[in-house]
Amino acid sequence: MKHILLIGGSHGIGNHIAALHANDHKVFIASRSQEQLPKGTTHIPFDVLNDNIEDAYLPEDLDGFVYCPGSINLKPFRMLFEDSFKADMDINFFGMVRVLKHILPKMNVGGSIVLFSTVAVQTGMPFHTSVAAAKGAIEGFARSLAAENAPKLRVNVIAPSLVDTPLARRLLNNDAKREKMGERHPLKRVGKPNDIAKAASYLLSDDSSWITGQVLGVDGGLSSLNLS
Repeated sequence: MKHILLIGGSHGIGNHIAALHANDHKVFIASRSQEQLPKGTTHIPFDVLNDNIEDAYLPEDLDGFVYCPGSINLKPFRMLFEDSFKADMDINFFGMVRVLKHILPKMNVGGSIVLFSTVAVQTGMPFHTSVAAAKGAIEGFARSLAAENAPKLRVNVIAPSLVDTPLARRLLNNDAKREKMGERHPLKRVGKPNDIAKAASYLLSDDSSWITGQVLGVDGGLSSLNLS
């Protein structure tokens, strides 16, 4: 039985990741809310922007770690201010760094770290300058961290396209928007939380024991296929 810690997990992709592992492993969810947590998980009250992870009651050792908090701050560059970039960096990147500083010594040999980027890092998209900058930092960080910790630990990144989660609700809040967003993808739909959760589950498992330092695109083909 593995010990897996998720930062975030009370909803969206993190919740689905936790549900996939709750029956077979010990899953800890550090989040602000404990509503709708999968049965069998352990909740740790934690706000990544305001709390110190060192004050949280964490397990002594970990086999898996997933950092789920993120943002979708889509605006033209001319409408973004420095504070906007700082806010996106804080929740996406610096929050992760602060937690990993404390978590890394707890990781067992053979452990797996899974982080999240976005398809917009590899594929330039309008209105994504702030979030793409923050997620791009994660990709570079992950590759370096993977190199530093091989062969003890594996570090990988998942880069999704738009996924139907509460975070993306305003982009998918009616049928017309959902259809339009789906048509942008070669596979003609937006992502489902379980599409991403199953990829994360694979990277956390021993089945991916020869994979590290990678950015896995789970994006309906958007980053690599042009069907026009």
